[in-house]
Amino acid sequence: MDTKQFLRSILDSLQQIDYVKPEDIPNIDLYMDQVTTFMESHLSSSRRHEGDKILTKTMINNYAKNNLLPPPVKKRYSKNHLLMLILIYYFKNVISFRDIEQLFSPISEHHFSHGSSPELEELYNEIFSLEKGQRKRLQEDVMAKFDAASQTFKDYDCEDREYLQLFAFISELAFDVYLKKQMIEILAEQLRQETPVNPKKKK
Repeated sequence: MDTKQFLRSILDSLQQIDYVKPEDIPNIDLYMDQVTTFMESHLSSSRRHEGDKILTKTMINNYAKNNLLPPPVKKRYSKNHLLMLILIYYFKNVISFRDIEQLFSPISEHHFSHGSSPELEELYNEIFSLEKGQRKRLQEDVMAKFDAASQTFKDYDCEDREYLQLFAFISELAFDVYLKKQMIEILAEQLRQETPVNPKKKK
């Protein structure tokens, strides 16, 4: 299999990764073990290795302790808790917990409770409505980066030119992620200056 064909197979596999829909989440409150079991079963496709843990009891306790997640009620977690945990799962792979706290604090404060406008489930659906278009743009962007990287090192007579072109492509992807991460951090810092998280809310 040549590299471009392999890349297309990777992009095809990414198309199969789906997000957890609100209707997939039970409408009853869950205990800790039920929460971790649910998350493991519904987000298993995003694991890199078979033995990787999606979510542990320690993680959940730390999220509540560090103001990322409202505390459970009588040791039970609501549907909104699970929606927040899913969002945290995606964000924690990209930015620091400090930045996640800054971004999530207004969500917890203004949209976690029933009767808020919009409610957390509505907010969640609105965010993920962007996902389909994002995947299409990602595929186009990745293939354009690959074609550009394939034009590098053509003037060099070396045995590992194909590897160097692959390295150039991976570097493009890494730089793209780095720049976007920098943008998120700048935005989080600006929010921190304008609306700092109230330390009294921390447990």
